Parts: sequence; C-alpha cells; structure tokens
Amino acid sequence: MNSNPATHRPILALPDNLISQIAAGEVVERPSAVVKEVLENALDAGASNVVIRLEEGGVKRIAITDNGRGIPPDQLTLAVARHATSKIASLDELEHVATLGFRGEALASIASVSLLTLTTRTADAPHAWQIENGKVSPASGAQGTTVDVQDLYYNTPARRKFLKSEQTEFGHCAEIVRRIALARPDVSFSLSHNGKAVDHWNVSAIDKRSAQILGDAFSNARLSLDESAGPLRIHGFVGLPTASKARADAQFFYVNGRFVRDKLLTHAVRAAYQDVLHGDRYPSYVLGLDLDPALVDVNVHPSKIEVRFRDSRSVHQFVFHAVSRALAQTSATAFGTVPGPMSAGSGIAAPANGSTPWIAGEQTTFAAQFANPSPYAGGGSGGGNTGGGGYGNAYQNPYRPQPNGGVTQSMESYGAFFRPNANAGVNEAGASYAPTNQVANSLPDDDYPLGFALAQLHGVYVLAQNSKGLVLVDMHAAHERILYEQLKNALDENSMPVQPMLIPVTFFADGVEVGTVEEHQETLKALGFDMAAISPTTLAVRAVPALLKNADAQSLARDVLREVREFGGSRVLIDRRNELLGTLACHTAVRANRSLTVPEMNALLRQMEHTERSDQCNHGRPTWVQLGLNDLDKMFLRGQ
Repeated sequence: MNSNPATHRPILALPDNLISQIAAGEVVERPSAVVKEVLENALDAGASNVVIRLEEGGVKRIAITDNGRGIPPDQLTLAVARHATSKIASLDELEHVATLGFRGEALASIASVSLLTLTTRTADAPHAWQIENGKVSPASGAQGTTVDVQDLYYNTPARRKFLKSEQTEFGHCAEIVRRIALARPDVSFSLSHNGKAVDHWNVSAIDKRSAQILGDAFSNARLSLDESAGPLRIHGFVGLPTASKARADAQFFYVNGRFVRDKLLTHAVRAAYQDVLHGDRYPSYVLGLDLDPALVDVNVHPSKIEVRFRDSRSVHQFVFHAVSRALAQTSATAFGTVPGPMSAGSGIAAPANGSTPWIAGEQTTFAAQFANPSPYAGGGSGGGNTGGGGYGNAYQNPYRPQPNGGVTQSMESYGAFFRPNANAGVNEAGASYAPTNQVANSLPDDDYPLGFALAQLHGVYVLAQNSKGLVLVDMHAAHERILYEQLKNALDENSMPVQPMLIPVTFFADGVEVGTVEEHQETLKALGFDMAAISPTTLAVRAVPALLKNADAQSLARDVLREVREFGGSRVLIDRRNELLGTLACHTAVRANRSLTVPEMNALLRQMEHTERSDQCNHGRPTWVQLGLNDLDKMFLRGQ
C-alpha cells in the first residue's frame, strides 16, 4: 500500500517558479537545447551574423550574439515571461506558423534554471537595454540581441548530475550549430569554446556550405536535387551510394527550414537507396522539403524535431521518387577518382553516331551479343548486332579476335584510338579505319568517359584507358547492374521479351513446386516464364526471359518458384520485385574467370555509360574506379 503523504494532499495550483522549472525539463534538456532555442530566435529576428561562445561545454556559459531586429525595451519583461511571443496570436496563425520558434517558452524556461542576462537594441534605439533578474536597465551594445546564459542548472543540482562530460556536451552543442548552419547558408556563424575558435562559416551558397560542414568526402560524391510537384518542393544534395557511411551521422533533412528526424521522410529516402546501398550502410544527404505550413504540423514534439503531415502518403511518394530519379543519374562518368555523378536532371548523351541506348527487348548476354562480330570490323557499317544496344558501330576496332577468345593487338594499333582523327591508320587485317571520338584530350566531353579496354586481369577486372588515366571495372558487378536495370524496365513496361526454348527443359519437381506453377501462371508469365507440369513430378520450362536465355533454365525456374511460393504472386511483383530481379540478373551476368575479347569489354564499357545506377552493383558495391595519372605518378614517385 502506498503510504506516501503526498497522495493525501488536496489539489493545489503549483507555484509559477515550479511550473517554469517543470516546463524547462521539456525545453532545456541539456545545454544544446539552449543553443537551439536561442539560435532559432536569432534567425526569426532576421539575423545575418551569429556568434556563439561556449564555456565548459555550455554548462558554465552560453553566450549567443546576433545582429537581428532586437527587442524594444518595453517588451523585455514579456520576453522572459511564460507563454509570451510575438510570432503567433491566434489558432489560425499557429496552423500556418512559418517561424522556427513560436511557443513563447524558451527564454522563460532557460531563465528558471540558469542566470540569464538578455541585452538587446533595436535599430532606432539610442542605446541598448538589458534585463537581469527581472530588472530592466540601460546598457551598451550594437543592434541585435545577446543572450547570456550562465551556470545552467545551478538551482536544480539533480538535473546537473545527469549531464555528460564537458566534451560530450560541447559535441551536442556543436552538432546543433552545424544543423542550423546547413539550413541557412545566407547567415554567417562563428563558434568558439573556452575562448578558442572552433568553426566559422561565412555567407555562401548551399553547395559550398555543405562542403565546408560535411567535408570533401561528401562534396566530391554527391548529386544535386531540385524538384517540385504542386505545393511540394525538395532540394539539396544526396550522396552517392559508394560514399555511404557506417553510421547515420550525415543525414540532414529540413522541413520549411526546420531540422527534423521524421520516420516518414527517413523511410522514403532509405527506400530510394534500397537497391544501390551495400549491406547496413547509411547514405549521406542534405535535403530540404518546402511546402505550405498549413500542410504540416510542427507542434507535435516538445523539441519540435518531429512533424506530422496532413497527406503523409503523398509526401512519402514525392520524396521517394525525387531521390530515386536523382540516383538514377549515376551512370558511369569520368568524374573524380571514384564513380561520379552526372548532374541531376541532365539526360544521358546518345552515342556520336546516332545510335540509341538499350531499349526493352534487346539482349546484353555477351555470348549472343558477339556471335556476329561485324559491328566491330574495321570500316564496318554496323548491322547484325542482336544485342549490343547499338554501340558496336560507334567506333572501328583495330583488333583481330582469335578463335580461342584471345586478342592479338599491337600498341601502335591501340594508340590510334587516342590520336587525332587525321591520323587514320590501317588495322592488322589491312583495312583502313578512322578512330572517331577517341581523342584523349576530348574524352571527358564526349560519349566515352570510361575510355577503351586494354586487357583483362585474372578474368575478373577490365582495365581501360581514358584521358584521365586508368579505369578498373569489376565486369561481373557491372554486367549484373546492366541486366538488372533492363529487367526492371521491361517489367515496368509490361514488355518482358520472351525466348521460347527449342527443346523444353524438364526437371524433377516436388508437389509444392508443381502446385506453385499451376496456381501462379499469371505471375510467371509477367516475369517472362512459361512453365507447365507434364507429370505429377515433372516440370517443363518452355520459355524464359530473353535477357536471361543463356542462364541455366532449371536454376532460374527453381529460384522464381521459391520466391513465388514464399511470398505469393502479388507480393513478388511489388514488394519483392527488386530482390527477385537481382537474383535473376546474377544468374546471367558474365562470370569471373571468363575470358572476354576486347570488343566485348568495350561493349560492356559503353553500356555502363548508358545505364542508370551503373556506378554500383545491385548490392551497392562500386562497379568501377578511376586511377588518375597523378595518382599513378605518386605511386611511382614520378616528378619527385
């Protein structure tokens, strides 16, 4: 039985000071919360320059000075009163609030658990005014406001015991400053700790500000994003999947300029990265979502870090598709020393000869693709390529494929690729050729940023030369991504090309597999498979997707049946679609230790250049890397 005498007390109104201290528990959780509230007030006041000075992690002192509008002296007493604010005056204004702070609790809560001094001056005032311990007096100071918070939690020692070390508390404060500085590149910020300057950011554009705060690793591997749809606009930068991190410490999302950690938005971005992110890695991004304030409720969390959308599904789909489209622009380029992006919104350049990239229905299985080598013959006119995506006649090849799959080539012949067009030569077969679009110095601006193949390394990697230096390609990962994107496009357009089997492939099947075939015929046909039970224990595969015709039909069939049986037909085509297509692509992708001819390697490079998301395989690993000439020179100490 509870014998606490407090349970027998009558109901009484709490003293104002105790009310403020209880409210401070929600608003002033730690020193970083003070920094956040005061910085938001400074930005709401129109400040263009903010100086933050901290001592002992903010516990001993937090002094924040801005050059905003300031507070008239007759309103100073109200400024530190509970539930007093200039930002809203009615429920309608609350529902359309566009300011960062609006509750009128921040300064009152801070004053209840610290020694607060507020000094302020408006543009038309002859001097500044100061309020301390409820007393207003003249003071000196420039236009703007200085909020000086000393000895945080001096009157609530129990709360102070829960604070962490000085460095930890300073780290939280610095993180708050970084978040707000990222959202407002039009404002300069200075941060110091214990008298030592820590950070300073001048007014700049968002691309420069984000590079300063998140570092070169992010700025060198990011895609710009700016899309609008009705009342919604999303803008900012998303990091390349190959620049992902082990922790989610570089994810910044803002709604109308307010930093939020919203599960809906986080899920939308994560879903957009789902088939390009490796393992448990986390993407980096700086994104802002702008919308009508009436469409979002920012008053659902004490620290205003969570929001609620009126139409959450539309917002989720908008963010998901916008980020997906940005990531789709990651086709192979010659940017940087890691796979780099095309600028967001730019189209994929067509080959110089007017041929078109892959379209639904064409094949990229290499055995069929190069059955007829005529597109690569010296001086050939193309034609006859049944799956090369039209890239074969984009250049003439000075190599002579050998019956055993090897290639005989001379350095002189290969060098012609990188000489001016005027230096036309004669290939080893005696035919003349004109090496169009292959001048080394112009490669970054033409259609062949991955250059041209030199050789294969251990049957795993393709070595190619471009104007920047050496390109290394993981041929299995690259081809897997190409097939995967082609399968997705074909399924999206309901135009999966089918390859009938001349002789159906039969195999032993158990009763569950036979039942799955009979029950899910429509799903299997949508995926490009034609299967039938020819006995209670035997299945026949009569057709497979044309893109996968060179794979083992029995293995393909068993994998598809396993997925359909486990998840059901409709879910396989919706929720599990990408996983299934990734598995199918892996079956047919060119395997390690397979010898490719130079034309085959070049065709792979061309298709990488024209395939969405080709910088990463289906599991988020990079498909190629660039070693620049400067990197190679450093390895061999050239010029040193």
